[in-house]
Amino acid sequence: MANSINTNYGASIALQNLNKTNAQLETTQNRINTGQKVSSAKDNGAIFAIATTQRANMGAMDAVKGSLQRGQSIIDVALAAGETATSALEEMKALAVNIASSTGDAQTAYLADYNAMGKEVASALSGASFDGVNLWSTAGVTNLTTNTSGGTYGVGFAASQSGDATLTAVNTGAIAAGAATTTAVDAALKTVTTALATLGTQSKSVSRQVSFVSKLQDATEAGIGNLVDADLAKESARLTALQTKQQLGVQALSIANSSSSILLGLFR
Repeated sequence: MANSINTNYGASIALQNLNKTNAQLETTQNRINTGQKVSSAKDNGAIFAIATTQRANMGAMDAVKGSLQRGQSIIDVALAAGETATSALEEMKALAVNIASSTGDAQTAYLADYNAMGKEVASALSGASFDGVNLWSTAGVTNLTTNTSGGTYGVGFAASQSGDATLTAVNTGAIAAGAATTTAVDAALKTVTTALATLGTQSKSVSRQVSFVSKLQDATEAGIGNLVDADLAKESARLTALQTKQQLGVQALSIANSSSSILLGLFR
């Protein structure tokens, strides 16, 4: 190639290589700064779209988890009330026996205790509310969101299973001695324990679903990381190499640019 001051092909090549190195260095520095190899759509449009969709799903999973945890709390409060009612009913059965076998003042004292216990049962069940929901007084079921597709899981029990109707005979104020029977208490106990069994099963089911959503969130987060996270050890080594390459490129460009000045020596 002829020596010319108008065209410096060597400098053009050196500049192209330096620009390429600078672009690679910028990419590596961005990965180190953000910790991601795909931080925007221009890095990799397809991967960025997938990661963005999965991040949105994780946000939806947070809402699902919140719904399930709310349901868990509703059930736990209902269970606590049911256990309190069961303990009171067990004592009421003993009092019913004493009422049946006593007369006069003793019977009156036993009956007063019986009615007081009944009020405790009523208070426990009517006060078992969490976030405005009381499974002991709610007819039907309360639906919880279980997945991002809108699936639901019902907690509670139908009106026919509620303890309210059966407990009326033992928890609504002054009960006459003739109504304070072991039969009434046994019926109430059966209803409450059946309801508790239902709530216990539902509580375990909701707990498993909360655990599953948490695991799904962890797996999704790891999957997003696999798609977009940068290998910082690798990027660090690449940064050092590119910085060295950049310095060499600057020197090569300087040498190429100085070639035209060498031609001056031919005219001395």
